[in-house]
Amino acid sequence: MVTHRRLAVRGAVAAALALAISGCGGSKDNPGTGDRDGAGAGAQGAQGGQDEGEAHGRGDGAEEGGQDNPGPQLLGDGSTADSGPQPHQPVPEALRPGEAPPQFIVFSWDGAGEDGNHLFSHFRELGEQYDADMTFFLSGIYTLPESERDLYRPPGHERGASDISFLNDDHIRATLEQVRSAWLEGNEIGTHFNGHFCGDNGVGSWSVDDWLSEIDQATWMVEHWRTTTGFDDLEPLPFDYDTELIGGRAPCLEGQENLLQAASQAGFRYDSSGTARQVWPRQENGVWDLSLQSIPVPGHSYETLSMDYNFMYNQSGPGDGDPAQYPEWENEMYQGLMQAFQRSFDGNRAPLIVGNHFEDWNGGIYMNAVENAIKELCPREGVECVSFHQLVDWLDAQDPAVLEQLRGLDVGQAPAGGWEQFPAVRP
Repeated sequence: MVTHRRLAVRGAVAAALALAISGCGGSKDNPGTGDRDGAGAGAQGAQGGQDEGEAHGRGDGAEEGGQDNPGPQLLGDGSTADSGPQPHQPVPEALRPGEAPPQFIVFSWDGAGEDGNHLFSHFRELGEQYDADMTFFLSGIYTLPESERDLYRPPGHERGASDISFLNDDHIRATLEQVRSAWLEGNEIGTHFNGHFCGDNGVGSWSVDDWLSEIDQATWMVEHWRTTTGFDDLEPLPFDYDTELIGGRAPCLEGQENLLQAASQAGFRYDSSGTARQVWPRQENGVWDLSLQSIPVPGHSYETLSMDYNFMYNQSGPGDGDPAQYPEWENEMYQGLMQAFQRSFDGNRAPLIVGNHFEDWNGGIYMNAVENAIKELCPREGVECVSFHQLVDWLDAQDPAVLEQLRGLDVGQAPAGGWEQFPAVRP
């Protein structure tokens, strides 16, 4: 089972990071060229071989601010700080014989940034209200001013190129504030990488080294926003991104084959850049493949991916459609999520993976559908709305033989004899 924050919480809320920043240096050197041996300029990135024990065990047994834990420690130019273990994290426990797995749901957000729509803050606050931890996939360039765009060297593209817009200074500032609050509340900060290049000459054509460069640069941008923006009045992000960053989702779900190899070398624990069915996940090269899933589309014989964009594309194409259709389309996505949930809850209990964007496509109907699903599902008994980080912690705490039996259950298939008789072969 998993003991969520309703029941037991590991760690205390981190102290407010009222830290003096004067004297912080840093340079605007090249944030990464794919050189993993330290010869590149400045990028420390998510280097391979990170010590997971260090990432999860810092400060254990020490009181906040005590002799063994002096409090948050500034890192680099003061953009980030090591404040110890993340607050509000569930304690994973191995399943007991005869115990049904929790019904995990991961609500995740691609390119998380706070702009004039204020959707990042809205869903962060909604998660607090309905006990839903989430994963926010931050695009690195959302912490980089457009005036400094040439610091970004995208593989296969000119310096400073990006297929998504850079944020203005006010929105960078707001994004940093939301990222900080989200992490302190127990949510995960993953990566959506940087330039969002799709299609021809996009991420699908990238080599392993290209992906490693992109990871390095995404990390560098988050760790050096104080230098690149000049903001000296914001508190640091309260985590060490080198250890906090354990997974991401690629733009347009392209390039996963080489990305999985790069993710393994970078020390990532999961990736969510592919497509899957509603079954229990597997690892590839030590990386959990937690891809989006095919789920029902009510009223149709086909299924679509568990993401707002895919529902939109099936309904109106890549742009907005007839407003008269909005109520029907909104209900279609909401009911699709509910049917996917029920199929898993009554069947194999495979985690439900949901992907979203902070967009108002078709009048914001997909945001409405996701919000209503959160309100309806996350408070239910036996349901745990978690981040990817929390999900992989739980998966890693299980007996591999039990996970293998869970993977033997097909979509919607409950164990023969019920969960009381599971696993069929006891470890």
